Amino acid sequence: MKNLVTVTLFLIATVTFGQDQYTKGMQKAFQLWGEGKAVEASNTFERIASVELDNWLPNYYVAQINTILSFNEKDKTKLTQQLGKAQEFIDVAKAISPDNPEVLVQQAMIHTAWIAFDGATYGMSLSGKVMALYAQALQLDPENPRVVFSKAEWDMGSAAYFGQDTAPYCKDVERSIELFVNFKPESDFHPNWGKDRAEATLANCAK
Repeated sequence: MKNLVTVTLFLIATVTFGQDQYTKGMQKAFQLWGEGKAVEASNTFERIASVELDNWLPNYYVAQINTILSFNEKDKTKLTQQLGKAQEFIDVAKAISPDNPEVLVQQAMIHTAWIAFDGATYGMSLSGKVMALYAQALQLDPENPRVVFSKAEWDMGSAAYFGQDTAPYCKDVERSIELFVNFKPESDFHPNWGKDRAEATLANCAK
């Protein structure tokens, strides 16, 4: 009995230590990101992902950071490297957490970064995939504010590209803001971004 108690306490201590290391690592990565050290943050998330093999979140953030860095990137070699890494890690996140609307939105953003870089080359092949991803994410979680806003943002960008009126999509942006108000992430590390951008987009809608 004594041995069983000892083993149980050891296992609890090991799990707690592991969780504590995970928490500290994630906090450090977000701190670096907040300080504008995106590459260092990505590397930290990548190290966490190499240990947290059943956790989609660090993989998601590696993909997100490298995608964000790729928007407005003019060097195709650098962009290819960044989006290649983003795709590699979002593929792992998808394998760990299938049918995850947050992951689907991030995959759509990777495709969007390619289209933003060269619409003539990538628009035809990737636009349909982006629309399908948003449709799937919306079906899975119609109350997720990032899904609603990201789809609206894509729809507005597409309308503007083809010289169409973007105003019809403003109501979707407004709805996303309402959803952001009541949204509660599952943990401190789960995605909770987008409200500021949605509010800025809605402000432009009113102009």
